[in-house]
Amino acid sequence: MAKVLEGPGMGLLRKWGLHTPNYLVVSSSEEFDRLAQANDWLQQSKLVAKAHEALGSRFKLGLVKVSLDLAGAKAAVREMLGKKVESITIGQVIVSEMIDHTDEYYASAKSTRDGVEIMVANCGGIEVEENWDKVKRILVDIGEAPTDAALSSLVKEAGFSGDTATKMAEFLKKLFACFDNEDAQYLEVNPVVKNAAGDLVALDAVTLLDGDAKFRHKDWDFHFAAEFGRAYTKNEEDVMSVDSKVKGSVKLIEIPGGTIAMLPAGGGASVYYSDAVVARGGKLANYAEYSGDPPDWAVEVLTEKVCSLPNIKHIIVGGAIANFTDVKKTFGGIINAFRNAKTEGKLDGVKIWVRRGGPNEKEGLAAMRALKDEGFDIEVFDRRTPLTDIVDMALATN
Repeated sequence: MAKVLEGPGMGLLRKWGLHTPNYLVVSSSEEFDRLAQANDWLQQSKLVAKAHEALGSRFKLGLVKVSLDLAGAKAAVREMLGKKVESITIGQVIVSEMIDHTDEYYASAKSTRDGVEIMVANCGGIEVEENWDKVKRILVDIGEAPTDAALSSLVKEAGFSGDTATKMAEFLKKLFACFDNEDAQYLEVNPVVKNAAGDLVALDAVTLLDGDAKFRHKDWDFHFAAEFGRAYTKNEEDVMSVDSKVKGSVKLIEIPGGTIAMLPAGGGASVYYSDAVVARGGKLANYAEYSGDPPDWAVEVLTEKVCSLPNIKHIIVGGAIANFTDVKKTFGGIINAFRNAKTEGKLDGVKIWVRRGGPNEKEGLAAMRALKDEGFDIEVFDRRTPLTDIVDMALATN
């Protein structure tokens, strides 16, 4: 699941016919000045400026400014950009048109085990949390779409009437279309408001997408938001870019200060090995995984990034017994990266531990063992060695 920041999230809503305020995202005060000359609404409207980062409680942190004129918006952009909040340095600000309104509503769509749950309430903003019992919902079966009759009944049950009920039912229909077609897992608009023309407008959006579906969406030209309190590193972004292009999966999260680098095969194995390292008092330098039989070049890119982690003493190449991931092929990518890293001096003083089973394991493990003849400090084990044994052996040599 990948979180999308407000700007691209609003862009997806617009794509599927939902109204949003005029907005733009800037990364410098000079960029804002240029765009202010080209967009009349910035000069004619009251404005809102917000830090465009994955931060909670932005208003309390002073990172939301409202009822601004153009000069005030410029000042807010200059004030916020470059400001460090916890571990995040603000690199972007979203400036949007302020929509005067009185009533606020709530709408969302959420993926569940049985289908998609569509929710709506005749109250929104912070009030919806205090009145969650007023949220009404329907479940749309997997592979189906909500009928007009079902949506009409839902909004009436939620307390909408007349023209507003008609417009909210249409809003939910478009919201579902966005959710379904954009491979979303959660899509929340809070608040939905009515503008002076009587149209429903999405003032804010929380958007969570299936990041592994990026290859199906050529117009997803935005970065996903980091979900662990800091911006993605260059290495992490590079691996994410590869992951979006290939069959299978490659993942990387860096953990500063660790000495044990991980290169496991499969999400289950990655968690299993990571837990074993931590349980035995080791310090992880990263989380990583490759699975689903990715191409050897993708695994090579991932391995290059793992080898470049600072101050590592061990690299654990682990995995259970694969069903269809080709051990020889994926090990080929790892071996190429190991050789390049050794040439660059990145593996000096680093010991490599390998444990794997699966298709073509005999050839793959033999190729790994042959690295010892090239001067690598490497130990290789087959499926008969318990997974956690190589963790014990690695930590025993620290």
